Amino acid sequence: MTPDTSTSAAYLEQLTTALPELDLPRVADWGTKLAQLGTDGRRLLVAGNGGSAAQAQHLTAELVGRFQTERPPISALSLHAETSSVTAISNDYGYEQVFARQVRAHARPGDIVLLMSGSGRSANLLRAAEAAREVGALTWALTGPAPNPLATLVDEAVAVKAKALSTVQECHLVAIHLMCAAMDAAVAAKDDADTDTVTSAPAVPPSSSAPSPKPAGERRPAAARGDRTNLVVVGDAFLDRDHLGRVERVASDEPALVVTGGTTHMRPGGAALAAVLSAAQGHPVTLVTALGQDPVGDQLRTLLDEAGVEVVDLGLDGPTAVKTRIRAAGRTLMMLDEHDVCPPVGQEGEAALATARGVLMAAGGVLVSDYGRGVAAHAGLRAVLAEAARRSPLVWDPHPRGAAPVPHTAVVTPNNREARVIASLASGDTLSDDVEAARAVARTWGPVQVALTRHEHGAVLLADADLPPLVIPTKVAAGRKTDPCGAGDFFAGHLATMLACGQLPSEAVTSAVEAASAYVAAGGPTSLNHPSDDGSPMAEALGADTAASVQGAIELAGAVHARGGTVVAAGGCFDLLHAGHVRLLEQARQLGDCLIVCLNSDDSISRLKGSSRPIVPAAQRALVLEALASVDAVLVFDEDTPEAAIRALRPAIWVKGGDYAGMEIPEDKLVSSLGGRTVVVPFVAGWSTSSLIESARTQ
Repeated sequence: MTPDTSTSAAYLEQLTTALPELDLPRVADWGTKLAQLGTDGRRLLVAGNGGSAAQAQHLTAELVGRFQTERPPISALSLHAETSSVTAISNDYGYEQVFARQVRAHARPGDIVLLMSGSGRSANLLRAAEAAREVGALTWALTGPAPNPLATLVDEAVAVKAKALSTVQECHLVAIHLMCAAMDAAVAAKDDADTDTVTSAPAVPPSSSAPSPKPAGERRPAAARGDRTNLVVVGDAFLDRDHLGRVERVASDEPALVVTGGTTHMRPGGAALAAVLSAAQGHPVTLVTALGQDPVGDQLRTLLDEAGVEVVDLGLDGPTAVKTRIRAAGRTLMMLDEHDVCPPVGQEGEAALATARGVLMAAGGVLVSDYGRGVAAHAGLRAVLAEAARRSPLVWDPHPRGAAPVPHTAVVTPNNREARVIASLASGDTLSDDVEAARAVARTWGPVQVALTRHEHGAVLLADADLPPLVIPTKVAAGRKTDPCGAGDFFAGHLATMLACGQLPSEAVTSAVEAASAYVAAGGPTSLNHPSDDGSPMAEALGADTAASVQGAIELAGAVHARGGTVVAAGGCFDLLHAGHVRLLEQARQLGDCLIVCLNSDDSISRLKGSSRPIVPAAQRALVLEALASVDAVLVFDEDTPEAAIRALRPAIWVKGGDYAGMEIPEDKLVSSLGGRTVVVPFVAGWSTSSLIESARTQ
């Protein structure tokens, strides 16, 4: 045998020895999971160095194009192929971050990040695996012989048992082709099943009201791990008692308010409130907590069961805590915190901890609601939480006396006061102060995204301590008495659920700000005592924009009337907002203490102006009007005239534009009968919605 054939035989022997050792079931499973990427909006990100980079690009080409059979393209990106990003990141941050920074930019919860390495020791791939965990992506690795750091770090690995790097890479290519074959088979099986379903199902008429699919650019993953929106809340639970009384005098012997009469309401508190609020939005919720074996604990269990919350009880070494608020005139006068901090116990905790691990591993999203009473500091539970954070998005709502977040936490949600305590910063209440507090928390607990809540001012999302923040403001109507208790719990629970549904953190935080604002506007914790017709206490707050606008405007008018102020109102279609409208509203606002705009609904405009109107839907018209500094609230009405709106608002001044000068105004008699006055403000010539529409049509 010549030397050349001897070398070839030895080479082939290494390959034929290594190939049978491939983990074929896992490779096939990966192919099946890749087939799902084409249907639920998720994507594959692949990275490797040198020859592995070429293998990565080979795989993405097969997915975006086709392997053997025709099928829809699957979203897949080779990170090394972004040459401008690779060189810029290498230059600015170092080559170790070349893939990690791209993962943080592109990966979303539920995406798959596949890392390919012959050695399993490349620093840039290890950093990429860590970044993928942070954002909630599933991590796979194709490596050389195990054990190696990369195989240990990822969720799943296929390690090739071969000494030669070339043999490892050739086995990786075989694994890629096997994955693609399994993927094609899975897609074909699904297509066959869909065809059978369509054949046996009744035809859907063209007029069906089934929703049309969203544009491709608007699609988001259905869930972080498949179609799961179940939420697991972990943290300290206690019983909340609200005593609502009235204050009519001060004590004669000392300067203390005397609270008389009233009623007492009880509800779950702490992490239990967070669980109940999330369940009230229609999500399956499990609470992992520690309750005492006492009447208070029994009462709390009953309340949680009535709210539809499953409970995993670790057991408490002491009595269940109770917090009592004494409230009057819409304000909390005093809070009583009964019982000291009691840690979870271990006797029944071992079995309960195993149960907790099961529900956490199956969770779509996890919220840790830490109230500094020991549950989030439990060593065994923290180990389970760290594991769960690698599988599903985990949100950590911290407490200054609580525990630090576990590794791989997706987002932490301190309020601005908590953030300053955590970061040991001086107090301050400006936006700049809050951003600096968020940066300090990110550096203290990083790498982690910080969603800092700012009470009535909204929230700040900091994805990176060195980058500008996303600021999400909220609008609270002036003069409204609200109870913000539980708003932070509602925000954090909604955020965790939206992340579990596949939203980006920026989308999820924006949605959580809007939802928490609606919760406060609906009465805060009192909304739990007044469920809507569909059984969901939050349905009214988070639905029906028209009803919300009516309620907000009426409450504002009532508050201004109560303090002796002047309510000004104006009405109209405002279909295309123009300079004439803006000037009218500015002048109207100067006549009193608030301006409420009565806005014709879409149906109302169609009846008045014809079927081609409105040009702009009511929700968007209201949003634009509310953005004006002169407008304090918008009330959308569905009638042809604002008569019912005027009766509800009882404006002291009803404003019309100067084009009504010298004319009889239909609303005048009604306004006068209610004690108000109708006035006309100067007309801005040259502006008309109808003329603008006609001009646009003739262009």
